[in-house]
Amino acid sequence: MPLYETVFMTRQDVGAQQVEELTKMFSDILTSQGGKIAKTEQWGLRTLAYKINKARKAHYTLVEFDAPAPALHEMERQMRIHEDVIRYLTITRDEASKGPSPVINKDVENETYSREEEAA
Repeated sequence: MPLYETVFMTRQDVGAQQVEELTKMFSDILTSQGGKIAKTEQWGLRTLAYKINKARKAHYTLVEFDAPAPALHEMERQMRIHEDVIRYLTITRDEASKGPSPVINKDVENETYSREEEAA
């Protein structure tokens, strides 16, 4: 089975608990059809590059998984139908990523840098 990576964005007025429930719902769709979830990451509420449906911010979520094509199509169909999902993008990967994604690493580096500035 091919390895996929999906990033989806949900509306800004949706709570963090609801975003986790959506992630679980989409993960359950994949696992019920023979897929395996490799990694999920909540990137939090982030500012959009441009307005989408009058929204300036969105909750970002990354899901890395290994699943057959029908499971992927069903998950994407559910994302299209769901009113809280603004956008999604799925790509194929050659191999699973190791460690946290670059988005998470960047946030950790920025936190470390700002703490070092405060200490000086």
